[in-house]
Amino acid sequence: MKIYNSLTRKKEKLKPQKPPQLKIYTCGVTVYDECHIGHARSLYIFDVIRRYLKYRKFKVNFVRNITDIDDKIINRANELKLDWRQLATKYIDEYYDNLKDLNIEKADSEPRATENIPDMVRHITGLINKGCAYITGSGVYFSVRKFKGYGKLSGQSIDQIQAGARVEADEEKQDPLDFALWKKSKENEPRWDAIFEIKVSNKEYEKIVKDAIQNNDEGFLKLNKINKSLWEK
Repeated sequence: MKIYNSLTRKKEKLKPQKPPQLKIYTCGVTVYDECHIGHARSLYIFDVIRRYLKYRKFKVNFVRNITDIDDKIINRANELKLDWRQLATKYIDEYYDNLKDLNIEKADSEPRATENIPDMVRHITGLINKGCAYITGSGVYFSVRKFKGYGKLSGQSIDQIQAGARVEADEEKQDPLDFALWKKSKENEPRWDAIFEIKVSNKEYEKIVKDAIQNNDEGFLKLNKINKSLWEK
């Protein structure tokens, strides 16, 4: 069985790392509105792929995430005068109804963004420590030029990507292509326990992180304690 490899630009024999186990991860819905035909197309395609792989005796572990918090969800909830959790729950329920109507199976695991915030904080902190991300007044951004392989999957150089990019405005961004890893909470928005939320300068933040984190669990616990003490002040 062959599949198209986006990195090499050619069809290659499917070689699972631990046959017959095969892992698939796909991006799921952002639940700020009803699902549309574009969602159905993606859901249907991967459902067919999954069913065929199972038919070929692969033991498929299929993961499809649900984004249950972002700017669109917050803005829509404010428009409808709903709590953002109510809005997310409403559209998640409708999403599952749509799956049932289309006879599309649920994924084996459907992790929600809000269930994985601590891991996000840990990974973002690690990227900052490595100099691959930086803090601004509005959040944390990934520095694309620090990643030499950026653009390989699309077959474009960074300059080619920049020419056709839709750039998010932020005067503090070091490069127009840099993208947000974390958005700081505004007034009356949901907030999580993350050191990035503290209103400190980039240099002050970097010092706190470097002093607190050594890319291990013990350091991360120490960072959380520092974060809580800063919030209490």
